[in-house]
Amino acid sequence: MKVAFTNELLTKFLKFGAVGLSGVFVNFGVTWFFKEVCKLNKYASNILGFVFAATSNYLLNRWWTFRSSNPDVGTEYAKYFLIAVVGLGIDTLTVYLLNGKLKWNFYLSKVFGILISSLWNFFANLAFTFR
Repeated sequence: MKVAFTNELLTKFLKFGAVGLSGVFVNFGVTWFFKEVCKLNKYASNILGFVFAATSNYLLNRWWTFRSSNPDVGTEYAKYFLIAVVGLGIDTLTVYLLNGKLKWNFYLSKVFGILISSLWNFFANLAFTFR
């Protein structure tokens, strides 16, 4: 798929970023709730935070960013979630390489991880999930 850099693409990217930012709050909120209120294991709580955030991001991106009308929501969601999991892997690998191997500051490494995985998530969803 050839991607032309247009105002429409930039608008979609900015919307995708805004949805991603909302996902940060969902992730932290759900993680906090299950860890602190429900007293669930911190790793299980973290996984639930990721799942809830990925799900809310999918729904918002389907409706607002990409305006999808695909009737096969299950397959579309599965594609979105798979891309999100790969993005999580990209983020983690980036932090590991920059912080763990190159000894960069952890939070600077995290910023680069977020940037790289966000680009992956946007373009992979544009080409694969919401084409």
